[in-house]
Amino acid sequence: MNEIELKNIILDNLKNKNQEIKRVFHGRGNFYKDFSYLTVDSLNDTLFAIFFESSQKENSLILILEDIANTCNFSNFVVQRRYKDDDFYEVIFGEVPDNFIAIENGLKYNINFKNRNIGLFFDMKRGREYIKSISKGKSVLNLFSYTCAFSVSAIYGDALKVVNVDMSKPSLSIGRENHRINNLDTKIVKFLPYNILKSMSTIKKDAPFDIVIIDPPSFQKNSFVASKDYEKIIKKLDLLTKEGSIVLACLNDPFLSSDFLIDIFKKYATNFEFLEKLDNSLEFVTNNEENSLKNLIFLKKY
Repeated sequence: MNEIELKNIILDNLKNKNQEIKRVFHGRGNFYKDFSYLTVDSLNDTLFAIFFESSQKENSLILILEDIANTCNFSNFVVQRRYKDDDFYEVIFGEVPDNFIAIENGLKYNINFKNRNIGLFFDMKRGREYIKSISKGKSVLNLFSYTCAFSVSAIYGDALKVVNVDMSKPSLSIGRENHRINNLDTKIVKFLPYNILKSMSTIKKDAPFDIVIIDPPSFQKNSFVASKDYEKIIKKLDLLTKEGSIVLACLNDPFLSSDFLIDIFKKYATNFEFLEKLDNSLEFVTNNEENSLKNLIFLKKY
């Protein structure tokens, strides 16, 4: 693929641009091998590009993207250079407010482009849609909740209650605000700033839950390493659930497959049955789906 083809793909994906978040170019996973270091997103009036690796083409690509942003009437064009430790954020043109709001399926989320993780993982859209669809009248446990997007989806789907657990107090504060800007009732929502692996006895006080969401980081130094710590969560599921409970187990490590999670359940949670793997949104499809996000659904049989 050359730069002209890249430009045409992005322009084609922007034909029906609206306020909703949309991934308009997904180079990750080697689907577009020549630009595997690049992603481009449309967020309301802002075009947002991330360079995950340094490239000799970077300056020319930014010029192309700037032209696209102007052609498609974006007010702002923002770039992140994730390969840099400092000064990785740049507004190429426009003025992005600190209280930027992104919209997904009509729901609002706070975004901060100055953070490496800007506040919402776009590839989890199908997961949030699924949780919203099954949450009515249910109690939900949201582990590694980050900014509580799953909680917003669950409460919007008429969940009975949601317990969000994350060790980052700032992320939970953003989570509260995400509920507020969507006019959702936080009286039925808890925000617990705990290290999950060290606080299971406290978390289980609200059990049993009808739905448990496990969406951990793949690697977070001194906190959670999926390859060795995921099983510690699975071992505790029996304390948190009841017959008929649903578990959404998420994994975004390209080096760990769906079988990694399925095998852990077979070994440590034999009363759970694997039901299905959610398909990723079309814009996030890669050459090898096992290298991208895995959302696996399990049912507690007894």
